[in-house]
Amino acid sequence: MNYESLIFDIDGTLWDSRALVAQGYNIQLKKEGLEHLAVDAETLKALFGKVMTDIADQIFASIPTPERYALMERCMATENRYLQENECCIGYPGVRETLAELSARHRLFIVSNSQQGYPELCMEKLGLTPYITGHLCFGDTGTSKGKTIRTLMAQYQIQSCAYIGDTQGDYEATLEAGIPFIWAAYGFGTPAGYVAKIDSIAQLLKLETGKR
Repeated sequence: MNYESLIFDIDGTLWDSRALVAQGYNIQLKKEGLEHLAVDAETLKALFGKVMTDIADQIFASIPTPERYALMERCMATENRYLQENECCIGYPGVRETLAELSARHRLFIVSNSQQGYPELCMEKLGLTPYITGHLCFGDTGTSKGKTIRTLMAQYQIQSCAYIGDTQGDYEATLEAGIPFIWAAYGFGTPAGYVAKIDSIAQLLKLETGKR
């Protein structure tokens, strides 16, 4: 891969946190007497990759705005605490080893549509902190993922990069950012286009050598 830097999505690319995220949300919903709004992993599958306000619009549509966004903030705060307390053995096979090897030849970054604190949790739980140069998320910028990618690129003076993600939203973000998209086909979505496809995170290493 002739890219100076690689930028990674989190959910569906580095780990599958759907079940734990749903449990975290449901803890808060139960606390507030809103068990009827409980979510599950399958519900979140179609929503991961969207910005947090869009997710709130889907799962809390019966709650008026802006109350639904305040509820979403509380659910995400509880989710963060729940993930922090959990072992989070949810990383895809080979993630740490692959990123460790890639970091010897590329600068590695994370851009997510998540809340603040979520990228750091993922890095900590999967042992990726030594290999990640920087990260940004929706909670930091409040903008689209494409704009967040461009902000990260400007901040770190990234001239050549590709984004590794799994959903149509990720693909559209790369179109907005003007960078190539590598599809993590083991994740949650089926994007309309990509420059390369991987069926496991370790296949990124094969892309470097041109192997299949």
